Amino acid sequence: MADWATISSLATAGGTLVLAVATFSAVRSSNRSARVAEQALQEQRRPVLVHARLDDAAQKIMFADGHWVRVEGSQAAIDERDGIIYLVLALRNVGAGLAVLQAWYPWDTHVLGDIPHPEPEAFRRHTRDIYIAPGDIGLWQGAMRESDDAVRRGILDARADRRPVSVDLLYSDQVGGQRTISRFGLIPAGDGRWLGSVGRHWNLDHAGPR
Repeated sequence: MADWATISSLATAGGTLVLAVATFSAVRSSNRSARVAEQALQEQRRPVLVHARLDDAAQKIMFADGHWVRVEGSQAAIDERDGIIYLVLALRNVGAGLAVLQAWYPWDTHVLGDIPHPEPEAFRRHTRDIYIAPGDIGLWQGAMRESDDAVRRGILDARADRRPVSVDLLYSDQVGGQRTISRFGLIPAGDGRWLGSVGRHWNLDHAGPR
């Protein structure tokens, strides 16, 4: 005669196991969906800065001391007045999110992408807010005013000798996340002009594409 108590217990155990497996699969699928949704949200907020295009509109920007700089297309600028160095880059945000520029690091030589970026703490903070909307153009500006700034002296020499220099820009999305460092070259061109050229991007808060 069948032991109905044992059969009932086994059936209950089997049902519990099936339910546990189904729950585990549902939770894992839910977690996967949540990660995909979070990644999609990040991509919707991710800014990516590159140099502006040659045919982009001319832009003009004023520094705190009243000095104005005008650049056209993908131009850059290295101006000097009374010993002060004024640096400007025409940029385009090709990402989907608002770019909020945080800080910058100047190099008095042309630095290639195989040289690591400095630590974020070594960057120079901006004294004004600079935002570049997704799909739009904008300007980055930086000034070097201190006479004992060693990099300033090197950039002055590079400007006089018409040698390229580099600038690393640190920026984030609109909530301060997805921090990125992009390295730009300021390259001498004809007629005393300078052109901006992006060379490398580093993601600080998550894995990069490489």
